[in-house]
Amino acid sequence: MIKTIDLGKTVQTSEGQLTILKGIDIEIKKSEAVAIVGASGSGKTTLLSLIAGLDTPSQGQIFLADQELTAMDEEQRAKARGEFVGFVFQAFQLLDSLTAIENVMLPAELKGDPEAESKAKELLVRVGLDHRMHHYPRQLSGGEQQRVALARAFASSAKILFADEPTGNLDTKTGATIIDLLFELNREFGTTLVLVTHDLRLAERCDRSILIDSGVITAEPIQAKASALIES
Repeated sequence: MIKTIDLGKTVQTSEGQLTILKGIDIEIKKSEAVAIVGASGSGKTTLLSLIAGLDTPSQGQIFLADQELTAMDEEQRAKARGEFVGFVFQAFQLLDSLTAIENVMLPAELKGDPEAESKAKELLVRVGLDHRMHHYPRQLSGGEQQRVALARAFASSAKILFADEPTGNLDTKTGATIIDLLFELNREFGTTLVLVTHDLRLAERCDRSILIDSGVITAEPIQAKASALIES
């Protein structure tokens, strides 16, 4: 479902070239839930952006749903994202001018799905927001906005879901509710889940973890080692 070969990312700074990722080889299977963990600045969010087709690498290859992203131009990558990918971001990324149901409907509508509205309604009921369908993001709490974002991600029937610190802006209790919903929906839809997090408790709910340390993959994380890196 997802594969990278010798993936690398460097950027030019005022102090010279900065290597963010180097020699990344990963393979994620269909319906697998994988956590990418590491300390702040380790490169985990950059890795997610690359394999999701939101950014381009400096070297290497990326395969997403048997298609080579690194052989595509931006228009082709955008088409692949629209066909295969759903996103849940820390900052929710809802459109302020659209109601909850309109936000959820949007990806499916862009794909020409005639059942976009019915799917959106069903998913908003599933995440407990049937009474908030016609409210705008500014009228919703942070937890409610993230539930809308979850419903939107699954409404498009995406085969792969990328989640970047999905509970980062939420309190502990609300975050736990969101994570329960995320894994419940993910199991039901059989989606491949790639989750970026610094929370080891969250990572433990995935099938396995990939530990990034200073831009390279270390061994599958031993609890103590991962904890030391993430807390550093």
